[in-house]
Amino acid sequence: MDTVETIAPAAVIVLAAGAGTRMRSRTPKVLHEIGGRSLLVHALTAAEGTSPAELVVVLRHERDRVAAHLAEHASEATVADQDEIPGTGRAVQCGLEQVAAADGTVLVTYGDVPLLDPATLRELVGAHESAGAAVTVLTARVEDPTGYGRILRSEDGSEVLGIVEHKDASDSQRSIDEINSGIYAFDLAVLRDALGRIGTDNAQGEMYLTDVLSVARADGRSVRAVVTEDVMMVEGVNDRVQLAQLGAEMNRRTLERHMRAGVTVVDPATTWIDADVTIAQDAVILPGVQLHGATEIGEEAVIGPDTTLRDTEVGAAAEVVRSHALLAVIGEGASVGPFSYLRAGTDLGATGKIGGFVETKNVSIGEGAKVPHLSYVGDAEIGEGTNIGAATIFANYDGVDKHRTTVGRHVRVGSDNVLVAPVTIGDGAATGAGTTVRKDIPPGALGVNAVSQRNVEGWTLRRRAGTAAEVAARAALEAEDRSAAQTPAATAAEEHKEHEQR
Repeated sequence: MDTVETIAPAAVIVLAAGAGTRMRSRTPKVLHEIGGRSLLVHALTAAEGTSPAELVVVLRHERDRVAAHLAEHASEATVADQDEIPGTGRAVQCGLEQVAAADGTVLVTYGDVPLLDPATLRELVGAHESAGAAVTVLTARVEDPTGYGRILRSEDGSEVLGIVEHKDASDSQRSIDEINSGIYAFDLAVLRDALGRIGTDNAQGEMYLTDVLSVARADGRSVRAVVTEDVMMVEGVNDRVQLAQLGAEMNRRTLERHMRAGVTVVDPATTWIDADVTIAQDAVILPGVQLHGATEIGEEAVIGPDTTLRDTEVGAAAEVVRSHALLAVIGEGASVGPFSYLRAGTDLGATGKIGGFVETKNVSIGEGAKVPHLSYVGDAEIGEGTNIGAATIFANYDGVDKHRTTVGRHVRVGSDNVLVAPVTIGDGAATGAGTTVRKDIPPGALGVNAVSQRNVEGWTLRRRAGTAAEVAARAALEAEDRSAAQTPAATAAEEHKEHEQR
């Protein structure tokens, strides 16, 4: 498209009333997601990018459910309800009932066209205003226009004479490769008047929005078209196949945007990044990574391989390997993984470490502190420089309530500990291996509760008779007995005999 002056429309009407039966889903079509947003939110993002004075969304199917989603994500939008009269023309007419403006430009778009962007809509409005047109339709040229409405132009190509549906087109009209996207800029006054003059006297019994073009031309008004070179931008979602196709295309565009901004994506084919994710320059995304929601990745961080992060903040130069995180914060220079699970509320301080096979939840881990391996840490605060030994369990649940554990600064927790909350370990303290901590440990103290080891001789022979363990134990004991029988004198005699034989 040509660059034109940016003009804010008086209103944008987003049509989202359809049932979407081809999706074969209990979920309304416009609430299906790609790129971390619903189709409707993608549409609203494009609409809001034109800075309209009014934003109206027309609903019908699963009205309350969609309206609740709308209130959560675009509270400034006004809901209009389509009645039982079918057709896009009637949907727009219902939407206009919520528009207070008397003149200006109104955009009409759809809740199932997720790749449409604000820049394209702004250019459509600008071209419409510059031409002083009654209607301007956004079109595209496609290799196979089968099934689409064709754009009929005047001889000089400046005016749109009409739109003919594929089933009604002649052979020569079917050879036209310019198609109707269904996205329009209207003169608001013209649109109100024209919709009042069209009806449902057609084979489908619907109010067609395309009939507005015929009314405008009959009144001697100008109807124009603006061609987008990006066909995918005007593609709608009708079934799950198209949902997947447009999701893949959106992901490709998202990855390309990040790569051109200085992010290394090693394998785009196995990398999925949502639309709201932010990634700083020189970050590296390794194969098999999924970044969802409002995840933020800092400069020079390395993510992956095989890592999923949702709504997680990763600081500069941090590293996350083969792990999963949700609503977590990973500080600058920190490391996570492999095979760890950071649940909501995890806050890992700068240069800290959550190692292999560790699960954390609702925990603050101080700067330089480490939970290296095979541990569960829940509902806890761990001070800076502290080291949590392997196979340590923070026992935070008593069967009714959750309790919190506090571990101070520069503490050394031994391997195979159980910290039974609520409990506090003071700064500089330590615990022995195998300790169950049930009472607070003062700063600088050593907490131990292991008892002396006692061996019960012959237990397996008595209690596990007939098992492989009993056979192995008996054989080992007999070997020990034979070895004990080899006294020093007997050994010396054997050595003398061997010497005489040589």
